[in-house]
Amino acid sequence: MIQSLRWQDILDILLVAFIIYRTFVFIKGTRAVQIIIGFIIVFFFFYFSKKFELFTIGWILNNFVGSIVLIIVVIFQSDIRRILLAIGRSPFFKRISYVKETLFYDELSNACVAMGQKKTGALIVVEREIGLEEFMEIGIMLDAEVNAELIISIFQQKSPLHDGAMIIREGRIRASGCILPLALKGDIDKRFGTRHRAAIGITEVTDALAVVVSEESGKLSYAFRGDIFTNMSGEELKSALKEHLG
Repeated sequence: MIQSLRWQDILDILLVAFIIYRTFVFIKGTRAVQIIIGFIIVFFFFYFSKKFELFTIGWILNNFVGSIVLIIVVIFQSDIRRILLAIGRSPFFKRISYVKETLFYDELSNACVAMGQKKTGALIVVEREIGLEEFMEIGIMLDAEVNAELIISIFQQKSPLHDGAMIIREGRIRASGCILPLALKGDIDKRFGTRHRAAIGITEVTDALAVVVSEESGKLSYAFRGDIFTNMSGEELKSALKEHLG
């Protein structure tokens, strides 16, 4: 006899579907997707070896599958950390008004354009859902509105805070002079300097968006989810900010 469907069953199914959906959204565009595809292929061969009694390869894959939890933790340690840190975080613009949000885009993009014209190097990281406290603690703590003139003055060569990254949280400058991890992947263009590598690095371990102004060329770039997008105009940068932060 088929048991009637309870409301708890429906809730259970919806929660599982939501968790799976959010997980795929979170890892979309990251290296985790390729690794998951690799796991699927391994499980396919494991099933194939069992069905056709391929004992040697079955024994090898059986040991691999038996250690799958440990393997997942080792391989996905940074992604698991990102997911756990993201739980309970507030949306980026939750605490500021629409007017301030609009001003934020204008002030940040205008500052980057102005610094690019003068070839003033800069690295600005905008926090999204995952907290950046551990990186802010290394720098100098601030609490100021995002203002083009202030950003430009902070990154002037004679400023004591120009070295390192500026971190923005909830529409306000929270720290400057912060040290960030460099990119882990090895296929980065050799023309990129430390700022670009740090921008890529912070977006590999968190969901932040990092903006870079090149000191050599004055060109604007931004990094997101471990990828970097170069030669951006001021309007293109502003559109990217709205797309990923709005």
